Amino acid sequence: MTPTASPLRIHYGWIIVATGSLVLFSCLGLARYAYTMLLPGMQAGLGLAYKQMGFIGTANFSGYLVSVLLAPTLIRRFHPRAVITTGLVLISVCMLAISRCNGFYPVAVLYTLVGLGGGFANIPMMALVTYWFRSEQRGKAAGLVIGGNGAAIIFAGFLIPLLNRCYGTEGWRSGWLVLGLISLVVTACAATLLRNHPSELGLEPVGAPVPVSDGQLRPCERRGDGLILLRLGLLYLVFGATFMVYGTFIVTTMVREYGFSEAKAGLYWSWVGFFSLFSGVGFGALSDRIGRRHGLALVFGVQTMAYALAGIKPGTAGLVVSIVLYGLAVFAIPAIMAAAIGDYLGLSRAATAFATVTIFFAAGQTIGPAGAGLIAGTTGTFTTAYLLAALLTACAALFAATLPAPAANRD
Repeated sequence: MTPTASPLRIHYGWIIVATGSLVLFSCLGLARYAYTMLLPGMQAGLGLAYKQMGFIGTANFSGYLVSVLLAPTLIRRFHPRAVITTGLVLISVCMLAISRCNGFYPVAVLYTLVGLGGGFANIPMMALVTYWFRSEQRGKAAGLVIGGNGAAIIFAGFLIPLLNRCYGTEGWRSGWLVLGLISLVVTACAATLLRNHPSELGLEPVGAPVPVSDGQLRPCERRGDGLILLRLGLLYLVFGATFMVYGTFIVTTMVREYGFSEAKAGLYWSWVGFFSLFSGVGFGALSDRIGRRHGLALVFGVQTMAYALAGIKPGTAGLVVSIVLYGLAVFAIPAIMAAAIGDYLGLSRAATAFATVTIFFAAGQTIGPAGAGLIAGTTGTFTTAYLLAALLTACAALFAATLPAPAANRD
């Protein structure tokens, strides 16, 4: 039976949002951010050095970078729904396989493939938001989708310590096994519920219609679009290079440098997930009102404070403030960026443009954790890496504030 919007008067776009939240719960929340919780157990179980911990994270981001390069072509040929489902299948199978690994290299290879699947799921999912929602609702919708990441962080923050208590040194293996099985369930939901475009159900996008110009009906590059794309890409690069340094190593920092138990560190990490539930939708909706450039600048400012506090190590109270600030801002940039792409470049180019800026994002993610791991291997602490992240995001806040306003008629 074909789903429609009429019985409950709920636009199917909100079903897309709910399903998209599950997709990101799996493809990024479980497949990437749960790695932070699994890392201490994996380090002990596999005897990983700091630099190996960083390189496993980088392997994931390298796979994501490859998927970014391939995604636009795959989306055009097979459409978002099929690409998303395929990416989730790849993620699920590889996470199940990681649970059986016994060394650094098999984990690195499989986690590279997890990153590949993550890009195949995430990029077309965020493109679907631009198809299903007009500009006035786009930031909020993207934020709700990205909220799936926060739910996954909360889930992992409680699940992984529980499994470690139950299974001891093998707890991390059980963690990957459970996460892989959950991702298979999400795959089935996505395959069943996602639709490529409102027109498939005879619907219009959510939001008030605006006058349509010829430029919106066909791919049309305006003067300055290339520079805007570059500037958005550079901002996304800084975000990618900084947020996963904190996201990858803060639990390890709490355990190794603050002397927290894994359960206590997991509880604090779950706070990131809780506050991040408001991150994307809160800042996304705010950017609908104050504009994308001011929204981006504000988020980078909040991240700067979070990283600086982690770097100066002001004690447990300061660490708690850092964690709260990080959670409040962590998924805001992707939500605003997805909305900004549609505003600046137009719907006809949204998927390709989002994939383009995501190349910068993936490059930043590839550099960040590996660099932080090397720095920590030399200094014995992640303090320098956190302070460098704060410097970069402070510069990004100033750069974002100089973005121009989007051109008219690009809804």
